[in-house]
Amino acid sequence: MRIIAGKARGTRLGSLKDLSLRPTLDRVRESLFNILMQELEGARVLDLFAGTGAIGIEALSREASRAVFVEPDPAARRLIRANLEKCRIPESQWTLLEMTAHKAIELLESRGSTFRFIYVDPPFEEDLYEATLQALGASSLVAEDGRVVVEHFRKKDLASNYGKLTLTDFRRLGDTVLSFYTF
Repeated sequence: MRIIAGKARGTRLGSLKDLSLRPTLDRVRESLFNILMQELEGARVLDLFAGTGAIGIEALSREASRAVFVEPDPAARRLIRANLEKCRIPESQWTLLEMTAHKAIELLESRGSTFRFIYVDPPFEEDLYEATLQALGASSLVAEDGRVVVEHFRKKDLASNYGKLTLTDFRRLGDTVLSFYTF
């Protein structure tokens, strides 16, 4: 797994041997960031279920201004910090929240935070899609020009609306689907 483009291009990211952590494939990340290319400069990014941190780090490498990583697992948090350091991303550009996605949504909303890009990729077996999207759709975290992108297995059906969020596009990449929701 490596950073595909930007300031940290080519940097290999560490990963955990634990198979419960399923990092987004390079080709899926490349497709995602090709779609979002024009929207990243200066953007604030929220990487829910951050895992290795690859999505938020890729966004920072491509000129996003700030990323918030949400990861409750201590080993994954250590990995995210190591990957950020390896990519030489200054601490002033990122925050790592040590809590669940749902607690992070509540906390960030209480702080008045908004994000242009929110990435949702929960562990498939925990099936947190509906609850997470409902919480985001009821929150004020999505900027008016923002998008929520959900990575999911092709057989997982998602609704076309979650509160203020509306499905506007999806891309199938093998067994993986990226569903794009806007405010």
